[in-house]
Amino acid sequence: MSPAQTACRKLQAGLEGRPPSGSPAAQVALAWLLGQPGVTAPIIGATKLAHLEAALGALDVSLTEDGVKRPEEQYVPHPVLGHG
Repeated sequence: MSPAQTACRKLQAGLEGRPPSGSPAAQVALAWLLGQPGVTAPIIGATKLAHLEAALGALDVSLTEDGVKRPEEQYVPHPVLGHG
């Protein structure tokens, strides 16, 4: 399984605890990221106003304790490549 496939599966598992409002996966992921210590400005890569507006919706997403823990439980650290 490729690293991208592994990441997708982990994200899907983490999103099982998303809010009942049915928030989009990207907003849930950003909400989780914004709740992490030391994160002050995630890079979202918006190229259209609609992308920015959708990303801003993450500020209105409230994650349950389970919604925060689930992605963390799925995470497996990887070595940084290219640095010896």
